[in-house]
Amino acid sequence: MTSFWTGKRVRLRGIEPEDWPAFMRFAEDEERLGDLLHPPRSAEGFRTWAKERAVAKPDGDCFQLAVEAVGTGEIVGAVGSHHADPRAGWFEYGVTMGADHRRKGYAAEAVVMLLRFMFAERRYHRCGARIFAHNEASLALQLRLGFVEEGRLRDHVFFAGQYHDLVMMGMLADEFAHLHSMSER
Repeated sequence: MTSFWTGKRVRLRGIEPEDWPAFMRFAEDEERLGDLLHPPRSAEGFRTWAKERAVAKPDGDCFQLAVEAVGTGEIVGAVGSHHADPRAGWFEYGVTMGADHRRKGYAAEAVVMLLRFMFAERRYHRCGARIFAHNEASLALQLRLGFVEEGRLRDHVFFAGQYHDLVMMGMLADEFAHLHSMSER
């Protein structure tokens, strides 16, 4: 039997200390995309962050995983859940892919694995995603996966010198089950 966390293209795994260069590149890629602008962080800052993530205890159902290409073993992105409320049955998730690893199916497969875990194993009812309105590729990915636009917060975030809309996307567990298998088989 193959691991629940290994698909055709990607394997999801914990973050290791030696993963820091990939996460530094992802941060640079995000800035080039026009997403949130943060002050520059040193290589040592990324090294420390990766070391801390590698030994951090889980925070309930909030976690971040490295996305590794099955064929090469290279880290191509990250996916994780955050803002989980098990009592109410909802969580939010985020995904990022390195610039040279986009549009290869890695993100879609990683997100489906994460959603399958959260819906089928953790029994959450609802998943939300917040997408910058100008990020057309991410919006298209959410729609392909079965998310629906639930609202738009106008001029909700400020970065790169201007205000931007934030699109609220959502999917329910039964909607996921209708489109995707609830087991890895």
